[in-house]
Amino acid sequence: MSSELTYTNKLHAGSTFPELTATLLNGEKISLGKPQNGADWQLVVVYRGRHCPLCTKYLNQLETFKEKLLATGVDLVAVSGDSKVQLESHIEQLDVSFPLAYGLTVEQMQELGLYISDPRSSQETDHAFAEPGVFVVNRVGEIQVVDVSNNPFVRPELQSLVNGLGWIRNPDNNYPIRGMHE
Repeated sequence: MSSELTYTNKLHAGSTFPELTATLLNGEKISLGKPQNGADWQLVVVYRGRHCPLCTKYLNQLETFKEKLLATGVDLVAVSGDSKVQLESHIEQLDVSFPLAYGLTVEQMQELGLYISDPRSSQETDHAFAEPGVFVVNRVGEIQVVDVSNNPFVRPELQSLVNGLGWIRNPDNNYPIRGMHE
């Protein structure tokens, strides 16, 4: 086992979300961080892939917050490094109506500042994969909220995240992007 440390470049709150695309099952390319459905913000959820039962649970739970997010002006997309075949297989375990994209490359994962893991065996998956990441991109393309984890056990609790976004979006609160001290 190597003791050499690998460093990642983290995206900072307030920075511009990178221009990245992924592919939907119908073959359509989607621009991550570009809201749709009349929203002006987007929640981009990066998940590990089909092999992760915690991701399946998280995505299914996220579906229950989709309407509340949209009512707050926040669109939703989830993406992984899985292949099209893996996503097609994963869909059978999911009950979601928001866009799911596949094909996130290692280079894109690095650009997002995500932790990247290698599979423990071929039974887990057949490619390096991103550990969980959540990015909330505001109307001007800046990262309003960011959460990056190095394992599937630590990720934002969805009720708190959605309620917090509602509070942030309320103009009466005049809530700035946090974590910008230099």
